Amino acid sequence: MEEPVVGLDRIRRDDVTLVDVRWYLDGRSGAAAYEAGHLPGAVWVDLDTVLSGPPDPAGGRHPIPTPEAFAEGLGRAGVADDATVIAYDDNGGAYAARLVWLLRLLGRPAALLDGGLQAWPGELERGVVTRPPVTRRVAGWPAGAFHTADEAARAPVLLDARAPERYSGESVLPSDVRSGHIPGAVNAPWAANLDEDNTFASRERLREHYGALGVTGDSDVTVYCGSGVTACHDLLALELIGVRAALYPGSWSAWSAEPARPISTGNQPR
Repeated sequence: MEEPVVGLDRIRRDDVTLVDVRWYLDGRSGAAAYEAGHLPGAVWVDLDTVLSGPPDPAGGRHPIPTPEAFAEGLGRAGVADDATVIAYDDNGGAYAARLVWLLRLLGRPAALLDGGLQAWPGELERGVVTRPPVTRRVAGWPAGAFHTADEAARAPVLLDARAPERYSGESVLPSDVRSGHIPGAVNAPWAANLDEDNTFASRERLREHYGALGVTGDSDVTVYCGSGVTACHDLLALELIGVRAALYPGSWSAWSAEPARPISTGNQPR
């Protein structure tokens, strides 16, 4: 299988399918950004409708789609079952990581473009690229890939991939019911996986970073974020250093919506 993160040399080959997964927390249209300029030949996949199920309080803002919906949505975009997918966005891979991680869960070749849209040195293509729809085989999500809220609460190592100010409770999204973090969770902001040039840090630095957070090669790790999307960035970084981890898909959006669930604030896990 492909490495989870690849450089520009990989996408210049003919055997890849480029997928643009731009999405914006502030409500801007990812589709409009794509149409204004994207990597040549790339198709756009909607985070909200293809890479997520319908939002609900129990499942959070971006529940994992059903295997049927995932297969149908990618097939509609012309992403074939045997395609080698290289996905990107314009935010360090924060959102494209969701597609890459889900495909890799199913054993499909998929990788994140290191540096994203900004790494492309040539002209961007405008408009919409339309690929012929295809029928993808429906494959069930593997057991153990997703943890419930109760499993996350009991996780030996629980990582919160949000920015420090959201982890501490100093900043809260309008969509969040409460601010803070799950008691016992350690802050592992997804952006800390990147160097200053917006590309992934070296494996050595990632091992040092996660090791300082209590992660070892045999750790039982669960990762969450605001709604189970940017946590996938941490999951790919962990894969780079040989650590397999599970996702709590509901993440803070689901946890904070349950009044009986405890919360912690501040910069420390407890």
